[in-house]
Amino acid sequence: MKKTLLAEFTAREGAREEVARLLREYARTVREEAGNLSFEVCTRASSPRAYVIFEAYEDEAAFRRHLTASYAEPFNTALAPLIEEGASRLTFLDSAS
Repeated sequence: MKKTLLAEFTAREGAREEVARLLREYARTVREEAGNLSFEVCTRASSPRAYVIFEAYEDEAAFRRHLTASYAEPFNTALAPLIEEGASRLTFLDSAS
């Protein structure tokens, strides 16, 4: 069964460009993962420091591989001090169709 989620966080004041750079690099890598269907990075139109990332994986196993990839922890460690929340807020989604 497909695993779909939203990851949300807000870049700290003055950190937006660094967050965007980290995300560009990370997104390229994640999109190459076996089992990744989508990794779309967006910002809220009303708040360009507020990021919303739509992620989709073929199944739970693909999502677990994503979480344990060698580059995941370094990315999250680099991101944490740059965002207001300290970590992404995750919302898991189910298909309505």
